[in-house]
Amino acid sequence: MEPTGALAARFTEHRPHLLAVAQRLLGPTGEADDAVQETWLRLQRAYASADPGIENLAAWLTTVVARIALNLLRARRTHPEESTDENHDAPPSADPGPEEQALAADAMGPALLVVLDTLAPAERLAFVLHDVFGLPFDEIAPIVERSVPATRQLASRARRRVRGGGSVTDDVVRRREVVEAFLTASREGDFGALLAVLDPDVVLRADPVAVSMAAANAGRGAPELSDQVSGADAVARVFAGRARAAAPALLDGVPGLAFAMRGRTLSLFRMTISDGRITAVELVADPETIAEVDVEFT
Repeated sequence: MEPTGALAARFTEHRPHLLAVAQRLLGPTGEADDAVQETWLRLQRAYASADPGIENLAAWLTTVVARIALNLLRARRTHPEESTDENHDAPPSADPGPEEQALAADAMGPALLVVLDTLAPAERLAFVLHDVFGLPFDEIAPIVERSVPATRQLASRARRRVRGGGSVTDDVVRRREVVEAFLTASREGDFGALLAVLDPDVVLRADPVAVSMAAANAGRGAPELSDQVSGADAVARVFAGRARAAAPALLDGVPGLAFAMRGRTLSLFRMTISDGRITAVELVADPETIAEVDVEFT
């Protein structure tokens, strides 16, 4: 077991880096300080055992603070936490030095923060850890619980949105409005409203699991479903009076719908939108595919 004073000194050496990571992920809020503080607590608990199993302290600390930040991002919409002034036996630290001040000041520019706020939590984390702090994807993948290729795709999508600048925010808002209009029309069985939000040439595609689920529920009034349905009239007939259990969600940062039961996501409605109308709907019910998607209910 490492002496508490020596452990605190080692943690303090890494604190500027951890604060910079937390602020990049969470923004310049008290949550970033809380994430760093929680990292210290977890380090203390790890070293309370005879063999903490930490070979690379810097990598271990970065992974821990990133996981804490990811959980905070996911909970931010539905479980807002009140700030606390408790220091939880924080390690001693002097006034921040020039390096820490520079890292904190550069941690989150206002323009970048606006764009990052439009990203799904896993996208945000993959982009920040790889593009800003240079972590390899094979180290990021376990944090976001994705395969390495899927993690690389998360960062790539985030990168494109960051390069697009503030227009991303407006685009997400417009897409969300279209999705919510579709959901309302579907639940109310408003056929005319469905036609208004669907492109005349809209295509509905369903994976084999979704087709099987629809077939199993056909006796309970569910619509028949094939792997592909084309045209606004046909697609509207599939959804009129349906989708009652679906809820708005960000699917890898893109507005869509998802159906969950007892905390488990069972199906996704991915939507392609152009000029204010839905041009394609993809029904996904395959559990392996769903597991690769970052779902954030809104």
